[in-house]
Amino acid sequence: MTQVKNVIKDNYNMMLLNDFLREKIKDAGFNGMEISKTPTGTKIVLHVTRPGIVIGRKGTGIKELTEKIQTDFGYKNPQISVEEVQKPELSPSVMCNRMASHIERGTAFRRATMWTMNQIMEAGAMGVQITISGKLRGDRSAFEKHTQGILPRAGNYAKNIVTEDIVHTKTPMGLIGIKIRIAKKEKIVLEFERDEEKSVTVEDIDKQEKEKIIAKTESEHIKIEEEKMKTLETLEEEEAKLK
Repeated sequence: MTQVKNVIKDNYNMMLLNDFLREKIKDAGFNGMEISKTPTGTKIVLHVTRPGIVIGRKGTGIKELTEKIQTDFGYKNPQISVEEVQKPELSPSVMCNRMASHIERGTAFRRATMWTMNQIMEAGAMGVQITISGKLRGDRSAFEKHTQGILPRAGNYAKNIVTEDIVHTKTPMGLIGIKIRIAKKEKIVLEFERDEEKSVTVEDIDKQEKEKIIAKTESEHIKIEEEKMKTLETLEEEEAKLK
């Protein structure tokens, strides 16, 4: 029974640490962590979109984080390493946090949902499903589910290629929950190899470089997205134009 209690305690401690890191290094684009015990202590790998924010100037940020984890969560001699997420748009955790930030800043939930889905599909996802529930419009709770592309629901494919995350955000109307499921093409094991080449012109590369604006933090990235999001038309606006 002692072993069962230890497992429950470790999982609960890991959940608390995950919630703490999600809020603490929010601007770094937190995408999850990996914890493993070693003979010398505890190895913690943080996956973020902007490692420089976590490390800090001359390593002050990561030292402060190490002390906090050791004192508040009881991990012995934590050794923290940081890994950069290459494609943040294919990370459910990062996209959940970005969508929640947009809604907190006053963006309509459907506009934020459409923008998030477009960003994920443009990054090369096979499929995406966004479920948003809570006090969306009035006092009564409601939920909406939006799907784009191909998203396996069950079986071995769903287990291997689909990743998901859930985040909750507070609004003046009440609490809203966001769940994002993403199916990634690169995780599919093909029976036969296919050679697919896409011709890219110099004009396309120049256009992509001009449109690409590098943000130092997630907050800056969200502000840039909000300006671009104003040009996005929702279904209600399209229907109003047709009338």
